[in-house]
Amino acid sequence: MKVQFSACLLSAWLCCGVPVWAQTIENPSQTQTYSRNEFISNLYQADIIYLGETHDRVDHHITQLEILRSLYAENPNLAIGMEMFQRPYQEAIDRYLTGDITEAELLEQTEYETRWGFPWELYAPILDFAKTNGIPVIALNAPSEALRQVAIGGFDNISADYRDFVPPIEDLRTDNEFYRQWLKEIFDRHHQGHGSSDGFDRFFEAQVLWDETMADRIAQFLIQNPDTQMVVLAGQGHIIYGDGIPDRVDRRIPNLHHALVLFDPDSDLPSTPERPLADYIWRHDETSTP
Repeated sequence: MKVQFSACLLSAWLCCGVPVWAQTIENPSQTQTYSRNEFISNLYQADIIYLGETHDRVDHHITQLEILRSLYAENPNLAIGMEMFQRPYQEAIDRYLTGDITEAELLEQTEYETRWGFPWELYAPILDFAKTNGIPVIALNAPSEALRQVAIGGFDNISADYRDFVPPIEDLRTDNEFYRQWLKEIFDRHHQGHGSSDGFDRFFEAQVLWDETMADRIAQFLIQNPDTQMVVLAGQGHIIYGDGIPDRVDRRIPNLHHALVLFDPDSDLPSTPERPLADYIWRHDETSTP
């Protein structure tokens, strides 16, 4: 779905929390559906909640804010982890949340347009909600420079300038064969079967660095703030099957209770009891768009 709405109208919908799409919330096998109240009540029990989005879907961001509002109403001890910001720019986020810099200065100092680039209007109401209610926002993503260095030369190619913003190399795990195979299929489709094995290995390592860096930052925060419930906003590819971020957080902090929520995943993706796609699937009905 294309972003077709004016920034003012979109912000008004998001800030007011007005539901403009009908939803169905189900488990991956589609054998059970949940009311909104049942779904939110289940989320109250989780230590960490992953909301897997498609970045340019307006309805996904409306729903994210709706969920955040509901969780905050029950437990104000909440934090938001965001893939959309890179770890070196945490100070700018903190200064925005305390009112020390403006929204324009936040975008400039985090280099948002060049390092993320999806329309700011999609995320601005979420940041405004956090600012209004004193909710910490945690920059999760690896520096773009480190990801490019890995894509060119592997983990050992990460320069000293960025080592403080990524996990130690010995903590980067590439042994998930399910994840490797899933990314290999994506890589092959993108390269129409003409990509090299070396090219895929570098692509895979960059993806692993991406996931491990976000998992590392989440774990750091939760260890330091054990009574805080965290909501993670990230692309679906980092959430599906738990392979990207969730399992890597669980490796660092065993016995966490997490909830994986995907918005409108591809209906062709397989899901089994042994390897479920997520804990919850939230489907939006685009035909009800006003």
